[in-house]
Amino acid sequence: MSREQRPNPRLNEDLLFNEAPGGPPRYSPLTHKPVQYLTVSDRDGQVIGYVWANDEDDAAGWEVRKAGGDEAFNKGARWARKLHDAKARGVAPTTALAEMIQESDPTKSSHVVPGSLTEAPNLGFVEGLANQ
Repeated sequence: MSREQRPNPRLNEDLLFNEAPGGPPRYSPLTHKPVQYLTVSDRDGQVIGYVWANDEDDAAGWEVRKAGGDEAFNKGARWARKLHDAKARGVAPTTALAEMIQESDPTKSSHVVPGSLTEAPNLGFVEGLANQ
């Protein structure tokens, strides 16, 4: 006598994921308003990406320059971390940019290009620069 094995009905249930509150504070990754941005380069002067901010939407982020490849991506982690740290301290996004300018050191693997603080009409403009 053979027994037919029936699948456990629990294996067919939909999984429900509920987002848990908490985690580190983060700036919003999106804004449709004008942004201020900084150009970041490596020791050789090659642009590796852009740090942008908008206070009105409490938004800020790092855009890696695609042409910089893996090296630019890896060096960019430092700039994203600076943004995370600034948000954790309750710093406004554009104030975080000002801190980055003051703390920039051209002897490090990457630094803010002096005099590069610029305003763009929107985040899409900065993303376009990064994708060139």
